[in-house]
Amino acid sequence: MNDFGGKHASLGDRVRLWGSKFGTIVCSIDDDVYSAEFSREAWADKGRGFVVKADDGQVFYYDEPDEDFEVISPDPARA
Repeated sequence: MNDFGGKHASLGDRVRLWGSKFGTIVCSIDDDVYSAEFSREAWADKGRGFVVKADDGQVFYYDEPDEDFEVISPDPARA
């Protein structure tokens, strides 16, 4: 899935959720990639989208692009 501006959101990407709220993508259901903490078994039933763990520990599930959501830096392993 892409952010509202068209950037592809992938596992490990840093993202701005809104304002000064930041986090990291911890699973991408669309790409079928999951972190150890957020397993396929726990999230694949959603069917699409991705999960973000905010810097403060909150967890957010997105199945549609949100106008405030923005990929700000790709996972360094892919850069």
